[in-house]
Amino acid sequence: MTTTTAEGQTRPDTAVRANPARDTWNVLTRELKPVIRDPFTLIFSLVQPLVFLGLFAPLLIGSSGQPVGETLQWFVPGVLVMIVLFGTGATGSNLQYEMMTGSHERTLVAPLARSSLLVGRALKEIAPIVVQALIIVLIAWPFGFTINVPGLIIGLALLAVFGVGLGSLSYTLALKTKDREWLFWGVQQTLIFPLLILSGMLLPLDDGPAWMRAVATVNPVNWVVQAERALLTGDLGAITVLWGWVAALVLAALGLWAGIRAMRRSS
Repeated sequence: MTTTTAEGQTRPDTAVRANPARDTWNVLTRELKPVIRDPFTLIFSLVQPLVFLGLFAPLLIGSSGQPVGETLQWFVPGVLVMIVLFGTGATGSNLQYEMMTGSHERTLVAPLARSSLLVGRALKEIAPIVVQALIIVLIAWPFGFTINVPGLIIGLALLAVFGVGLGSLSYTLALKTKDREWLFWGVQQTLIFPLLILSGMLLPLDDGPAWMRAVATVNPVNWVVQAERALLTGDLGAITVLWGWVAALVLAALGLWAGIRAMRRSS
């Protein structure tokens, strides 16, 4: 490409044109560098799921009267979804901090596609999800948890899609609340705990009130939890697996659409 000067001469056009695929990759690698440099942050963020696994699972074993392995087979998939719910659900706070310090504004003037700033960040969430999920599974394995390899691989892919959607919504919330941290955390906490409780993640909802079971049917987290339970037991053809993928894909599409729209409007 060339540009014509006022004197009628031509010179090469050195302007860098935005390339969404390339820009997304650049943003993704930039966001992954802090994780690679300090991998202990992944371990530290596992404290909460490990507490639930170590303290809550024994209560379920004692109350249900089932063997340890069967109880873990039911409980561990919920812990894996919990990792995504608490991890990616709060990741927008990192973007909010960048907006407050001014570093986000500097990326906005860079020759990058605005959509890549959101998509690259959202894809970054896949790496921590996979690593943390594998750690939890390996910890539960010696205690009787059975690992179905094909189901685990598909389950990790499902968690990744779910995490991209939830992370995108978290970034959207950060872009909307800007420097009002109290509002970000207020909305996040108000939503995340009902989603957790009404998903049957920690306790079965079979004996719960009718209204609670009804709300759970429209909770996407509930369907992802049920899909993970089926996958990790090797029941790959269960209808709950299909509904889990539908819920995760719809959430990912909605999150990316809302996040990209908010990023393009940010200034």
